[in-house]
Amino acid sequence: MSLKPSQKRFVVGNFLFLGLLRLHEGLMNRRTPACSVCDNQTTRAPPIQFKTLLNKVHRFKSFVYHSVRLSEEGGKARIISRIIPRANSKPRCSGCGKLRPGYDRLPGPREFEFIPVWNIPVSLSYTMRRVDCPDCGIKVEAVPWAQGKNTCCDAYRHFLASWARRLSWKKTAACFHTKWDTVCRSVKWVVDFGLKHRDLEGITAIGVDEVTYSKGHRYMTLVYQIDSGAKRLLGVIKDRDTTSLTGFFEAFGPQRCAKIKVVCSDMWKPYLNVIAAMLPAALNILDRFHIAKKLGEAIDEVRRQEAKKLASGGYEPILKNARYCFLKRPRNFTVKQAAKLGDLLAYDLRSVRAWILKEAFDGFWQYGSARWAKWYLRKWCARAMRSRLEPMKKFVRTLRNHEDLLMNYFKAGKLYNSGIVEGLNLRINLCMRKAYGYRSFELLQVSLFHTLGKLPEPKFTHKFC
Repeated sequence: MSLKPSQKRFVVGNFLFLGLLRLHEGLMNRRTPACSVCDNQTTRAPPIQFKTLLNKVHRFKSFVYHSVRLSEEGGKARIISRIIPRANSKPRCSGCGKLRPGYDRLPGPREFEFIPVWNIPVSLSYTMRRVDCPDCGIKVEAVPWAQGKNTCCDAYRHFLASWARRLSWKKTAACFHTKWDTVCRSVKWVVDFGLKHRDLEGITAIGVDEVTYSKGHRYMTLVYQIDSGAKRLLGVIKDRDTTSLTGFFEAFGPQRCAKIKVVCSDMWKPYLNVIAAMLPAALNILDRFHIAKKLGEAIDEVRRQEAKKLASGGYEPILKNARYCFLKRPRNFTVKQAAKLGDLLAYDLRSVRAWILKEAFDGFWQYGSARWAKWYLRKWCARAMRSRLEPMKKFVRTLRNHEDLLMNYFKAGKLYNSGIVEGLNLRINLCMRKAYGYRSFELLQVSLFHTLGKLPEPKFTHKFC
């Protein structure tokens, strides 16, 4: 049977296509020696063991994780990892820290709490050795995973302290099925380490302020570092008197005090006296927030006096619900407040005159030169003294008593203000509210340093959180 030329080309093309397809399948199914090696490695790889994880994240030079078992005593699951010393290793004396020959072993093992795995408690079991130290006598050896007689591993204490910065101490204890005292001691250990190893060099700007920490007007003094790029808590001092703040600067050291160039504080007299005596080379910048607060208090006093006078005279209570119309900035007004202030401006009120003075005082902060700022301040003070508003005149007398300190804000280039300190104070209040108070002032100090101190922490092989 003869085929046409077109049919011949079709048949030859099909044969070539089928041949190439079979060649491709053969190459795909072909097994090389490298493939066999990979398959053998995949099939022969042993499953990961818990000891492998411990050696990865919590390994020590002279000790070996011997065995791991799951205990279910009392109906509660617990992982226990037994540790043994390496062959021919010498124990370390807990007194002097030197390697000494062994003396004997304790009768039974000690267990150290470790970080839980899948919410299952983990313990490290080790039979302690005693050493024969020529300097210290017979001592129990020091182990590298726990200090002293503490029953928790250092890694576990750091783990609890890290979570205690995010949660309250009580919630941290509940989440990891431990005691509140264990969390408290862990945080104390981390804070003590941080205070011992923190670097206090290079501090040139600090902020000083007081915060109430308990009922009955009980205050504490807070000292912050407010340098650019380095904002942290430096001191938590009980009370707000001259003695307490002087003691802080004495402990801080005269050489470090001499390097401080800027101090932000309020107008509390003991603070001003101590800063002038202990930091003579520093510019003391008054708290802008408190100055604005005192001005607002003066305006509010004018409004209250006038509202009381209008009510006693039988006039319409036009100043009712108008407090924040005089205290807030116009750009923050609601529609209702803006309309209310617009109606009040039509009257010749003492409160309106006080509000106009307040708005004019904002121009003082806009100057870049201390010389022109002082000129504007004196002009504004003279105008306020002629207003015949006694609360405003009292505020002017306060400004005149602290005029030189006010000018330091401009001499420092307007780089430092009380907003930094007030922002840190807000975090202090959040820390205290999170715990619903503390049992003692010492615990409050520990918590504040732990949260805002930016303290250095112990180094471990693995970061657990």
